[in-house]
Amino acid sequence: KTCGSFTELKKPEMAFKCFVRFILAQAAVMYGMELMTALFRVAQGMISTIMDSSGLADLSATTLPDEMVAIIESVGLIESIPLWAITLLGSLFIWVLALVMILTVYSRFFKLYIATAIAPVPLASFAGQPSSNIGVAFLKSYTAICLEGCVIVLACVIFSAFASTPPAIADSSLAPATIVWNYVGELIFNMLVLVGAIKMSDRLIRELMGL
Repeated sequence: KTCGSFTELKKPEMAFKCFVRFILAQAAVMYGMELMTALFRVAQGMISTIMDSSGLADLSATTLPDEMVAIIESVGLIESIPLWAITLLGSLFIWVLALVMILTVYSRFFKLYIATAIAPVPLASFAGQPSSNIGVAFLKSYTAICLEGCVIVLACVIFSAFASTPPAIADSSLAPATIVWNYVGELIFNMLVLVGAIKMSDRLIRELMGL
């Protein structure tokens, strides 16, 4: 409750305070979309700055090392069977990790759109002093959702740095299947780190910034 009794509400300063709070709450409801869009543009500008500074948009496609290609092409028909098994298994792992990553990113977009759509409801809570904490919590949550994009982009930058430097072949005398398995294993490990960073982006933002 804003005041203790109706008698307190008759005081000019209390009535003026309630009137100003009502006007601000009405403005927040009427221009809620503009407010949410402004917060989104700030986060989008941060993401664009990170991408431009890291050169993520200008990265070229990652290819197999020439030594790896030569080893694979020199394998006979019988020796290629383990390579097929390793390749199929690695492709399955990579496909599952990529699917989890895509679903996580898309779920963030859905959270952003849903939060923007229902923004007038929690913003209307600013009209009353006891319920204003609902609006504050909503703005913190919306800001955290927007900042999750920065963590996701930073995770992609770190992954691209690892992917651009493929693992060196320590011993070329090893079996081709072992060499390919080491390469695929390191690639899967890097993707696990990427997916883990993307999935924990919301928790990381809330712990670091207290949102």
